[in-house]
Amino acid sequence: MVKTDIIRFSTSGTGDIKNLTDKIADIINNSEINNGTVTIFAPGSTTGITTIEYEPGLKVDFPEIMEKLIPSDIEYKHDQTWHDGNGFSHLRSALVGVDITVPIVDSSMTLGTWQQIIFIEFDNRSRERHIVVQIMGE
Repeated sequence: MVKTDIIRFSTSGTGDIKNLTDKIADIINNSEINNGTVTIFAPGSTTGITTIEYEPGLKVDFPEIMEKLIPSDIEYKHDQTWHDGNGFSHLRSALVGVDITVPIVDSSMTLGTWQQIIFIEFDNRSRERHIVVQIMGE
């Protein structure tokens, strides 16, 4: 069986982090699927989906380390093509990735105690976003 759902939300721009864990758990609980996998996918090339411990320190640390790794204040070739100033956003997205898959056992995600599924906005402006949550199993 396959079930697909969408989570919609607004972001405030670069570094905005959304904890998706509870919403995904609710979707799984309403899916009638007890064992399988859930894939969480963010359409777009300026976002990220990953897991972290969703706590105040890491909510600051994650965007700060991304700024050190891929600075927003230098010009990238992408910026010369599109003149939108978000070349860094695409590179950060490529580094982090836009999807994850988590096993489901007995109707629960097999996440670690301190592991939450997050969306992070890398674009340089606020956006309306949606996440595709697809559950496969029995």
